[in-house]
Amino acid sequence: MAAAVSLAPRALYEEVAELLRQRIFKRELEPGSWIDEMKLAEEYGISRTPLREALKVLAAEGLITMKVRRGAYVTEVSEDDLRDVYHLLSLLESDAAGVVAAQATDAQLDELRALHDQLEKAVGDANEFFALNERFHMRVLQIANNRWREQMVADLRKVMKLNRHNSLLKSGRIEESLHEHRAIMAALDARNATATAQSMRAHFASGLEAAA
Repeated sequence: MAAAVSLAPRALYEEVAELLRQRIFKRELEPGSWIDEMKLAEEYGISRTPLREALKVLAAEGLITMKVRRGAYVTEVSEDDLRDVYHLLSLLESDAAGVVAAQATDAQLDELRALHDQLEKAVGDANEFFALNERFHMRVLQIANNRWREQMVADLRKVMKLNRHNSLLKSGRIEESLHEHRAIMAALDARNATATAQSMRAHFASGLEAAA
């Protein structure tokens, strides 16, 4: 029997949701796989009630699909799903990037430049590169200061991560992504809102091609 994982009593279902979310992102729970509620409840040393509440959270995020009389499954992302997600991310994030180019303070651009510099140094580590990549994108959204857009992007990016494994396998994708980030950063430094938005759209177009 697996040892129970120690969980904080605060918002137990949220703690469980985060544990499962990370297992999904790490592919420990594969897309299309059935969620064994009894096994997980035993592993985490909890009742099935908070587990089911956690599954509802993940279902709302699109990471879990609930099937009538069959239970919960890790969501499988179709090619159409992926195109739709990337399309929306491209629209939302290019708009945010244009706002940042036009309105960010010098200090905020310095923050983005520092993140980009870290990205340059992380080329040899795929997991670190993609973590920094996400930090850069989310910081752009925070600086653009529209909480509704930021929340929508955060939810869409969770679905995108279901397919991230495939994009990591594409030879040369990290180098391509870095090249695209250089163009975005150069446009931000020039405070050219149009060029920044165009560079961000090009970045997502390449990302979709790699992920498909």
